[in-house]
Amino acid sequence: MGKFSERLKELRKEKGITQEKLAEETGLTQGALTRYENGLRSPAVYAIITLAKYFNVTTDYLLGVTDDY
Repeated sequence: MGKFSERLKELRKEKGITQEKLAEETGLTQGALTRYENGLRSPAVYAIITLAKYFNVTTDYLLGVTDDY
């Protein structure tokens, strides 16, 4: 999940929001987001879809399958 972790952190920082704010806006927990960004936990399909929609990117981009948004 290395690519996912990198991209999630990158997208969050580009948007200029904290993990706390991202958690509030997506309904995911801040703890889960921390573990995702640190590569300690793989996200569930629901979390991947939620984050892709929030950042307006494809799930393939978020997972590192493609470099196209």
